[in-house]
Amino acid sequence: MEFWRDKLKGAKFVLAPMVEGSELAWRMLARNHGAELCYTPMWHSQVFCKDPKYRVEALASCPQDRPLIVQFCSNDPDVFTEAALLSQDYCEAVDLNLGCPQAIARRGNYGCFLQDEWQLLHEMVRKASSTVKVPITCKIRVFEDPRRTVDYARMLESAGASLLTVHGRTREQKGPLTGLASWGQIKEVRKSVSVPMFANGNIQSLADVLRCIEETGVEGVMSAEGHLHNPAIFEGINPPVYEMAEEYLALVKEYPCATSIVRGHVFKLLQHVLALPENFDVRYEIAKAQELSNFESGVHKIRQRYEKYHIGSETFTQNIDLPYDVWLCQPYVRMPPDEYLKKLQVANEANKNSEVNNKRKEDGDSPELSKKKMKILERNPRKKFERKPLALCAQCLNPKGLKCGFSFCKQCCRTKCYQEELDCPGHRILVKTRRKVAREHANERSKTETPDPKKEA
Repeated sequence: MEFWRDKLKGAKFVLAPMVEGSELAWRMLARNHGAELCYTPMWHSQVFCKDPKYRVEALASCPQDRPLIVQFCSNDPDVFTEAALLSQDYCEAVDLNLGCPQAIARRGNYGCFLQDEWQLLHEMVRKASSTVKVPITCKIRVFEDPRRTVDYARMLESAGASLLTVHGRTREQKGPLTGLASWGQIKEVRKSVSVPMFANGNIQSLADVLRCIEETGVEGVMSAEGHLHNPAIFEGINPPVYEMAEEYLALVKEYPCATSIVRGHVFKLLQHVLALPENFDVRYEIAKAQELSNFESGVHKIRQRYEKYHIGSETFTQNIDLPYDVWLCQPYVRMPPDEYLKKLQVANEANKNSEVNNKRKEDGDSPELSKKKMKILERNPRKKFERKPLALCAQCLNPKGLKCGFSFCKQCCRTKCYQEELDCPGHRILVKTRRKVAREHANERSKTETPDPKKEA
């Protein structure tokens, strides 16, 4: 707790580590609007150790950018320790990412795909924490079995982790199937470990932050996607999107970053206003922007079009279903998994019954075409695709996995396995197996636990 109080200044409002999302310019914007602690993006420890140019980019900071935690992904105790040693003079702590659920993490065997390799993780944290002069922290995801999550957190604490961030979702909860995070699991971990903790998940406003701290007992709350759409989330306000974008672009001049990163931030800030047909010209301008002045020009046009409504000199007449006026920063709300699955089914039926496919049926050609090829045919009906068509998913128009036992594409297969508790070795999706292990582990724990006479009474 001394580490959290003294080195991290008792931080409650935390900016999450985000690849191409928490670079120095965005961190400074976050600090200007209430963030008390920031993480760097996740850096690859092996590349960090070998590539000096990559290392300089990763450690880009300034005196105002503190307290700061540098995050790495790794699956090697020696490499992780070396990366931590190289960065220890530039931060208050070094974090081991055990939460990334993306495909690149699966291929590289890091992030949440290490959460079953406890012996390796124990050694990584133990070696780094006993070698590096700054504390080692970990960001994790939960298991389906709450008991296993608690044991996991205790293991990392015993290995030497000085702080834990718990994302209340399993590694299967991502993309369209993200759903709600479990604050209940976060609360159980908080009661079971003595090190300080941050919570992550279900944060759309300052009210959510305060409620999460109260319900789970954590020391602080981390925001990721919610912060990208409203950098003032920790201030409890929803400012005009053009003001936030202009402030960010001014910081980019002082702390330069890649154009692709700038474009991503501007698109997220202006997401809803750029979706309006009257702003498609600005959307195109930002999409093609190569210079900072191009972004500034697009944002200035949005200010000219909507500032009059914000100050009340004119009345905005469009009826748009958003929590706040369209020119204000909005909370980030994902579509519920059930709603997404219904939408996907409707879209698949529409594709199968499209005019292009019907026309190909009449001509005796195979109607099963990808969306991209269908668009090409709409522009050029005489176009012929000579290549042999791939076998398609039984659920949608994407190519099916060649080894999939259900004849599905990976996305549809993942959805089926998640809903029906199945395994697909061909896609390496093992939902049934993992849930079985979780239940067995829970049963073993229940047998070994001593019954509480008071509870039985």
